Amino acid sequence: MVEEILNVEICKELRNEILLARNEEQQVIVHCSIYAMDFGDAARIWKSTYLINKQSGKKYKLLFAEGISFAPQWTLIPFKKPLEFTLIFKGLPKSCTSFDLVEIIPEEGGFEVLNVPRNASDVYYVTI
Repeated sequence: MVEEILNVEICKELRNEILLARNEEQQVIVHCSIYAMDFGDAARIWKSTYLINKQSGKKYKLLFAEGISFAPQWTLIPFKKPLEFTLIFKGLPKSCTSFDLVEIIPEEGGFEVLNVPRNASDVYYVTI
């Protein structure tokens, strides 16, 4: 069987759209679970929460959070089951192979998940 090689021409506009789509910024999705230590425990997320590229040290900002309040508000953690919430961050560069999830806040107790290995889907599940 002989294969034919097709020479396909793509119009300039479509080629530019394809290049833009390929280079379009991706987002990183982190699904989090946090358990209460005592009845009445609560959690919140600060806008100063970042993914930090382990290779470059560059910070990537939190864009959106669902299922948890932003500081100064609090979300009650159900007792004996986790509070589950989702964080969406600005996309990481392809060169990044691992990152830290760090909440940089002016008090103790910020969220911190270190040395998260990068995966192809950029969707992660962590327990805080």
